[in-house]
Amino acid sequence: MTAPGSSGSAGNCWGTCTEVMEMAVTRKVKIPEGVTVRIEGNLVKVQGPKGMLMREMHYPNVSLSVKDREFAITTESERKKILAVCGTFAAHLQNMCMGVTKGYQYRMRVVYSHFPIQLKLAGDRVEIGNFLGEKRSRWARIEKEVKVALGSDEVTLSGIDKEAVGKTAANIEHATRIRERDPRVFQDGVYIVERA
Repeated sequence: MTAPGSSGSAGNCWGTCTEVMEMAVTRKVKIPEGVTVRIEGNLVKVQGPKGMLMREMHYPNVSLSVKDREFAITTESERKKILAVCGTFAAHLQNMCMGVTKGYQYRMRVVYSHFPIQLKLAGDRVEIGNFLGEKRSRWARIEKEVKVALGSDEVTLSGIDKEAVGKTAANIEHATRIRERDPRVFQDGVYIVERA
């Protein structure tokens, strides 16, 4: 028996309904005053008072646009991975805007109890001498555009690229990693104490 008004060919619409509801998800980032953002292909350029940063931002089904002092990341997909990429792009742009306006600064503390650590700048590397009394110096690479200032027991890193400043701090920490000794007794090293 068929319902009144139906053609009688199909009792349900599982095979005939093709309408799919799609919703666009947009993440917006406000562009601060004095900062310009340009999109050139897959390259996003952020220019501000302290300099310029560039980053490649591309992912399938994700589109980028700039309108009315807002940077928009849009996708019509509901997949978690693509939504996560939209959040990542938004965070990258916020970091870039902060970098070209205020910059980033990491403070590191030189800690030693047995042998005084000697730090020297040598081009694009930091030389760490007399670490745990070792005859050979240890080296840490300084990333591009990062300024390093050495004090008596402090290292200050500054720059406009958050990733480069953080990577330089990680390089210094990693270079002073203690091996084959009890870390509860030998706590010498250069450690991050403040991020700003």
